[in-house]
Amino acid sequence: MPISRRTVLAVGAGAAAGLSLPAAAQAGAAHTGERKGSTRSVTFRLDATTLDGGEQVTSLTLDTSRFGPIDRSSLTTGTFSVHAKATSPLPIAPGDAIYSEYDLDRPVTAARVDRHGDIVLELSHAEGQLGGGTLGYIASKGRNVRLVLTYTITQNVPLILRTGRQVTIGAFEQGRLANPEVDAFSYHESRSGLKYRLYSPAPTPGRRPLIVWLHGGGEGASLPDNYYDNETTLRANRGALGFATPQAQRIFDGAYVVAPQSTSFWLEDGPRFAPLIREIVRAVSRRHPIDPGRIHVVGCSNGGYMSLKMTTTYPDLFASSVPICGVVQSLQPGGPTMITDAELLSIDTPTWLVASKDDTTVPPTPNTVHAHDLIRGSRMSLYDTVTWNGHRFPGHWSWIYVARNDPSVNGTHVWQWMSRRRR
Repeated sequence: MPISRRTVLAVGAGAAAGLSLPAAAQAGAAHTGERKGSTRSVTFRLDATTLDGGEQVTSLTLDTSRFGPIDRSSLTTGTFSVHAKATSPLPIAPGDAIYSEYDLDRPVTAARVDRHGDIVLELSHAEGQLGGGTLGYIASKGRNVRLVLTYTITQNVPLILRTGRQVTIGAFEQGRLANPEVDAFSYHESRSGLKYRLYSPAPTPGRRPLIVWLHGGGEGASLPDNYYDNETTLRANRGALGFATPQAQRIFDGAYVVAPQSTSFWLEDGPRFAPLIREIVRAVSRRHPIDPGRIHVVGCSNGGYMSLKMTTTYPDLFASSVPICGVVQSLQPGGPTMITDAELLSIDTPTWLVASKDDTTVPPTPNTVHAHDLIRGSRMSLYDTVTWNGHRFPGHWSWIYVARNDPSVNGTHVWQWMSRRRR
């Protein structure tokens, strides 16, 4: 049975599977051989969706519109077969392990022609299902890395056009991975070298809120390997993406969402990272119509710790703070306290803490519950488990609830509560 990398997450490691091959890096790697009487090659796109448990490749879109109208009745789930292989982009040392690699056939659950005349092959996928995810977790590094994806398509029977002509494709060339939610975030780098992604709402008059999303430990860089992708913060979970959904944008009346990526992990040196995050907030605020009274900080695990650290370092900056399964006490025996009681007592930023009772990575009692006891006026949502749409996730993944606007107190949900806060 495949072992999920989430079962071996390092302290504060971030969210679940999700990334892809860099654009065109594997173009031409997956193909069938040329066949007599066949057409020229067809490029296909990998279509991905970030599920609550991370990004998965959910379908393939074949560039077949140039063939002309296809007889849809001739297209079935057996017309094409799909094989997927995912391998580590970094060498794995002896005795080390990477979780979520795979080399398997991916069942085609539906085959259709879209409005452009391209063939779409829907692939079997589900939360926790091996074979669709696009990140691997390297145990010794505590990092998610982009798996090298190689998809191979085999045509089993000819396509039939409405004219009656039969078409056999000579070769398939793998193209880019597309995820509309992720692609909506632009790429940036601060003057200090910290990378970040930015979602910009539709232009409207007036100043807009800014939401700062701080990722978990597994989504930082691994600079000894020269690995710093500015991708995993969006593909590993729906934390930042949730605030860019139409539902959230309506609640916040159009909000910018910024997702910085640590050069390691926030817990390594929070006091050093705090001014680097502040620099990004300043840069975004200079370039865009940000309301300085409506800047919010949200983070999970390592990022939950960093959310608290930001409000202690910059007490007048944020309108609200939502630390999710955040680290307060050191998880190492005898280690230093990450956020002191004096710091917690000093926080006056409106704070809503979220965790799950079955979190074994960051136990809630000495962390989330302790912080709630000391932060005056704070709210807390403490779940029994992390269960969404009938699927039970590891207890550490309570960020799923915030990404879905589930936490509520007295009928007010967390997004609505945030949107009403002003500094």
